[in-house]
Amino acid sequence: MKKTIAQQLGVTDFPFEIRDKRGNLIYHERDHHFWQISGLDAKTFWARWEYDEKGNQIYFENYYGKIIDNRPKPALEAQPKAEPMTIEIDGKKYKLIEL
Repeated sequence: MKKTIAQQLGVTDFPFEIRDKRGNLIYHERDHHFWQISGLDAKTFWARWEYDEKGNQIYFENYYGKIIDNRPKPALEAQPKAEPMTIEIDGKKYKLIEL
């Protein structure tokens, strides 16, 4: 498993941040379960990564609009089933049901 910077340094006080000489935030770690790196250069390029507690990359986004989102999604609540639609053909009524 890949260790975060805080884990490598033995940091236990969060949030842990690293800033460049201009004071721009370039690394932030909320705890060992979430961290991101943001980099700014002269062209204002930036990128962000997010990792799960096992060190697997679950999110990536960059300046160019590329997004890879494998974060866990909340379960959808069960939707109530709609009543079957009724149609009438030649005076006879039929209920449509989903197969």
